[in-house]
Amino acid sequence: MGAGRESRVEKDAMTVEIVYALVSGVVLAAAVTVVAVALTVPVTPYGLTLGGLVGAAHIVRVLYRFDRERRLGR
Repeated sequence: MGAGRESRVEKDAMTVEIVYALVSGVVLAAAVTVVAVALTVPVTPYGLTLGGLVGAAHIVRVLYRFDRERRLGR
């Protein structure tokens, strides 16, 4: 892969990876939020915060891994 423009296949792969990261991050955030709220009897904003942080971390991890593998040519 050179410094030139990305091919259509590479652009499609990036789009798929971004959508996967977003959808799986939202699902993971929702699951963590539900569990956190269920474990704490009084509903606090900590469950929402924890879910959001876990979801955001998942999105970043997935996209970082995709970029690293793309740069290595896998």
